Amino acid sequence: MKLFDVYPLYDVTPVSAKGIEVWDDKGQKYLDFYGGHAVISIGHTHPHYVKRIEDQLEKIAFYSNSVQNPVQEALAEKLGKASGCENYTLFMCNSGAEANENALKMASFHTGKAKVIAFRNSFHGRTSAAVATTDNPKINAPINRQQEVTFLPLNDFDAFEKAISSEGYCAVILEAIQGVGGLDEPTTEFYQFIAQKCKENGVVLIADEVQSGYGRSGKFFAFQHHGIQPDIISIAKGMGNGFPVGGILIHESFEPSYGLLGTTFGGNHLACAASLAVLEVLESENLIENASELGIYFREKATEVPEIIKVKGKGLMIGLEFDFEVAELRKKLIYDHYMFTGSANNKKLLRFLPALNITKAHIDLFFDALKKALK
Repeated sequence: MKLFDVYPLYDVTPVSAKGIEVWDDKGQKYLDFYGGHAVISIGHTHPHYVKRIEDQLEKIAFYSNSVQNPVQEALAEKLGKASGCENYTLFMCNSGAEANENALKMASFHTGKAKVIAFRNSFHGRTSAAVATTDNPKINAPINRQQEVTFLPLNDFDAFEKAISSEGYCAVILEAIQGVGGLDEPTTEFYQFIAQKCKENGVVLIADEVQSGYGRSGKFFAFQHHGIQPDIISIAKGMGNGFPVGGILIHESFEPSYGLLGTTFGGNHLACAASLAVLEVLESENLIENASELGIYFREKATEVPEIIKVKGKGLMIGLEFDFEVAELRKKLIYDHYMFTGSANNKKLLRFLPALNITKAHIDLFFDALKKALK
């Protein structure tokens, strides 16, 4: 049997990794400045992370959500304190798409309505309602187009007010920093306007923090740069440092009931151990502060490269925009300089999404290679 051919692959075969260093099957070392789509938050094979999972694996790896799970309860308590979201409750699942799927479902249950407002260039996942709110017709199958979604431009106050004032909307879903879309952001004034209008119209505000959460922006959640309080927060990617895990934080004003949401694998013992390890390392190594400080340093270094026309994003969710498409530049960085970087829907944007424990020396190496690759 062959693999279903849906991924364009670079000719690199990683076999081991440590920190931000990755080795291929030929022994070549690469520096990982992409973290597998912002998943690697505390570095590959971090010793505390590995030990946490090993210890849990020797006890119990999995049982269903039909029994007590103290590891899940410990994670909820730790996450609430670390994020400043203690007035939320946690529902765990397995991925970012599943998190957004459950967030949209909760909003629809809560309001009794079905329509959603999303934003142009958004990416919220590849499953049913999540892909319907993703602004990419190529991955939106006819069966998904039954969902009623209104796509609006970011930072257009008039368009947003006109849409939300009409009937039938259950939710607004928004990335505080667009990931796949290319690191565009709502202004603080616009995000606060959205929050206020959602409250006035009884619409659920969903903060998609799947990529921008867990310290990547320099705060635990990127919406925290804007002084608002969402109704539901979706999380995944950096949450498990590579272990498949996701979840939603649901404001305590939402009433749960048995059977409202459910999952087989979500919140299993191993997933919780991995997630606890990430929170513990974020705290013990001050990685959120590091992301903030290195984001500033990255911007300073970018001023040394005249070909860069704009720096986008916050913290270590950051990108460099050029006046040309960057596909060939990415190939040069991989094959000539042995560095992984990311792309976006904006084909002129090079994305930089490393583990949050990188150093200034790593950023220096990146810019040294970038300057050579641009010659």
